[in-house]
Amino acid sequence: MPRFAANLTMLFNEVPFLDRFEKAAQAGFRGVEYLFPYAWDKQELRARLDEWGLVQVLHNMPPGDWDAGERGIACHPDRVEEFKRGVEQAGEYALALGCRQVNCLAGLAPAGYEPGQLRDTLISNLEYATAQLKPLGIRVLVEAINSRWDMPGFFLDSTAKALEIIAAVGSDNLGYQYDVYHMQIMEGDLARTLEQHLGMIGHIQIADNPGRHEPGTGEINFDYLFQHLDRIGYQGWVSCEYRPAGDTESGLGWFKALRERGLAR
Repeated sequence: MPRFAANLTMLFNEVPFLDRFEKAAQAGFRGVEYLFPYAWDKQELRARLDEWGLVQVLHNMPPGDWDAGERGIACHPDRVEEFKRGVEQAGEYALALGCRQVNCLAGLAPAGYEPGQLRDTLISNLEYATAQLKPLGIRVLVEAINSRWDMPGFFLDSTAKALEIIAAVGSDNLGYQYDVYHMQIMEGDLARTLEQHLGMIGHIQIADNPGRHEPGTGEINFDYLFQHLDRIGYQGWVSCEYRPAGDTESGLGWFKALRERGLAR
């Protein structure tokens, strides 16, 4: 049965960030992720994980200036040295937090470059990141994000594009982070895509569509999808990266129901 993690950037926003670890554990989650850990002391974060018996399952590499609208810099030819410093910082945090996977955001395509330049930069940066992090026991993931609604101009916006980059890098320390919400928007056919590319998928994130709210608020048949993950033998984490339609705890009925049926852990 799927192992569920709470994305603390999006869930339990009713309390300050460091208090969300307790809320996640009390709600029954065994793992947590969040977009970026870098604003907090590594040891403070580790103490919260240990106190509440939680596994840190994922965080992202530094994305550039997120507050200014940047969404990753891995495809930016003029930011390579900054990217390399971010790889080092991501590795330091991952080691301190016991986190075995980090996600590399390709970024929005910058103006003034040909697509081939951006592709070559992304491949080179991923070659560097996988080589640096593999000896630390940390796997790198890349993610496709929808360019239709949430991030217009994001360089990787389909499973095919993400897998083509992974193949070009050719590292056994690089995998695919599959986001159900984003790929429902861009391509649909969720179940068959998950099954066909299961060997490359290292992490799954979920939210319903439209709205990016909790399962059961939109068009995706999550009950079928979760059972499908069991049928095909998915062994990774399923992270709840959604915006609660109301308060977080009131929207966790879907998760409580799965646990009561023995279909979640």
